[in-house]
Amino acid sequence: MKSLDSFYQDITEGSTVDPNSLLPNDIQKEIGHFNVFDIKELLERMKGKPGMPYDRRAYYKISLIRGHNKAEYADKVIEIEKQGLLFATPKIPYNYLPQDTNQGGQFCVFTSEFLSKNKSGIDLDELPIFASDGYPIFQLSDEEVSEVELIFNKIQKEINSDYIYKYDLIRNYVAELIHFGQKLQPITALYSKHNSAARVSSLFAELLERQFPIESPNQRLELRTAKDFAERLSVHVNHLNKVLKENTGKTTTELISSRLTNEAKILLKQTDWNISEIAYSLGFEELAHFSNFFKKQTSYTPLAFRS
Repeated sequence: MKSLDSFYQDITEGSTVDPNSLLPNDIQKEIGHFNVFDIKELLERMKGKPGMPYDRRAYYKISLIRGHNKAEYADKVIEIEKQGLLFATPKIPYNYLPQDTNQGGQFCVFTSEFLSKNKSGIDLDELPIFASDGYPIFQLSDEEVSEVELIFNKIQKEINSDYIYKYDLIRNYVAELIHFGQKLQPITALYSKHNSAARVSSLFAELLERQFPIESPNQRLELRTAKDFAERLSVHVNHLNKVLKENTGKTTTELISSRLTNEAKILLKQTDWNISEIAYSLGFEELAHFSNFFKKQTSYTPLAFRS
């Protein structure tokens, strides 16, 4: 997983710029990390360097992208024709590739500590915009770009100010960007969590996601079946299936299989672990069981998908 230190090394490598000089000069550890950048300036500094690698990052990122670009995920490529808004989470590896030289925009990077619930009232893990099964990139109209640009300009102004409470204000601006993005999502992604059935769905999603990412071949999933999750949640498996179907349109097994498949794709593309190690870490006792599962989900064998 790419760290913030690696990010700053990458954007200053080969230049005379000290990575520490790019940090906000008054940010403290207890605040978490936050910074904002101009894409055109950054690309000028990094001219001639290879493109952004495909990997998982240890921080969140919100980008206003101007220009023709492609965003690449494990099994999906999304084209940004003119301008777009991208939300990146540590849960999903990706990269985006400029398709022309006319690039611009702004982006901010921040840690979960910066936008922690006790500081902002926001629970990042509960937000649909940062869900592990989505691709939150949105084409923007000129009017929408102007709105987002205004928020980024406010952030840029505050981070350079001497205002003692500026990071509290910046958190509000980041929350505004998040809500702007969530309003662009399909309404089905924003289902309400006000009743007990929806709460069971929410707890199931939290338990499922808590097991990821898989960062070592020795790490192994504990909860693999609908029965496992039902027992942990202290509900009958039929009730769990019913509420998940109502709230998501999918059964418990379908949701588990989808998340397992997504992680399997990431591990096959991003690591050099052998397929037996990947199968073990995902809870499969036999390599053949994993191969059959993966082919059923994707129509590819693990080896064919990796190549």
